[in-house]
Amino acid sequence: MQLYDFPFAPNPRKLRVYLAEKGIEVPLVGVNLVQGEQRTPEFLAKSPLGALPVLELDDGTCLTESLAIIEYFEELHPDPPMIGATPLERAQVRRLEQIATNSVLASLGRLFHTTKAPLPGAIANPAIADAARAALPRPLAVLNDEIGDHPFVAGTKPTIADCTLFATFKLAEMAEVDLMPGPNLVRWYAAFSQRPSAAA
Repeated sequence: MQLYDFPFAPNPRKLRVYLAEKGIEVPLVGVNLVQGEQRTPEFLAKSPLGALPVLELDDGTCLTESLAIIEYFEELHPDPPMIGATPLERAQVRRLEQIATNSVLASLGRLFHTTKAPLPGAIANPAIADAARAALPRPLAVLNDEIGDHPFVAGTKPTIADCTLFATFKLAEMAEVDLMPGPNLVRWYAAFSQRPSAAA
């Protein structure tokens, strides 16, 4: 199998961090989003929406969407569990991961693409950027409260919620956006950044 990847995009980064936490090695194939390689017919045959990451299996089957790929690897390699070990744990991890994805990363992505406009077809739009910036504080405050004094987003063990939130913070750094996170998020990010997986 092989993984189609772009090192600076948040969803591929989330998956690389996850794989590193699990100790799973998959060969990477670079796809340059800035140069538009995701729009070639060859790549669109693997990922019809032109999105990354894409996991191509040995039989040619291609899996898209980072969470679907993560669930595939969780089925193959259940230990250590990164989506929780009980029904309640899994629900809590998914809840926090979805807050990170849908409320923080999505708003940050809109802000990034409507200010920096790094990808082909992206257009600067101050009104959308302002709305996206205004949407960030509330979910970040919720995540700051949820983390509390725990070492990880969902408690005492790393989960996919950490992978997503870490990729989000790295995008904020690249976009030069100060998320103004609360003290628990600042502590968590500093600690998670020291983990070997953070370099993935």
